[in-house]
Amino acid sequence: MSDKPSVLFVCVHNAGRSQMAAAWLTHLAGDRVEVRSAGSDPGAEVNPAAVEAMREVGIDIAAEVPKMLTVDAVRESDVCITMGCGDACPVFPGKRYLDWQLDDPAGQGVEAVRPIRDEIKVLVEGLIAEIAPEQEA
Repeated sequence: MSDKPSVLFVCVHNAGRSQMAAAWLTHLAGDRVEVRSAGSDPGAEVNPAAVEAMREVGIDIAAEVPKMLTVDAVRESDVCITMGCGDACPVFPGKRYLDWQLDDPAGQGVEAVRPIRDEIKVLVEGLIAEIAPEQEA
């Protein structure tokens, strides 16, 4: 029904990198992109340092919860971006897969998470320019 591109961000615990990436994509692309995030071994909660780092840039992810990666989530996504889950992500023909090499914010303080947050923003901006550029009026 929708011709919006769909992006799935995946990291093992779905508690830091993938949550920040999903939040950036939602914040920067608005309703032009369908956004999902999940993990192959979801954590109990979103990393508090990631929550604080995103809060510093005006994005609230405090209410997010880590979600289990499902075959359906991958099947329903146009682009699947992994961030450290390796071969735990199912592969389907016709899907686009990217692997973003990012430091793991687990166990890090907000000072260490800020550069990861900023690197994710740059990657997300590039992704938006490619899959969902703003339409000129």
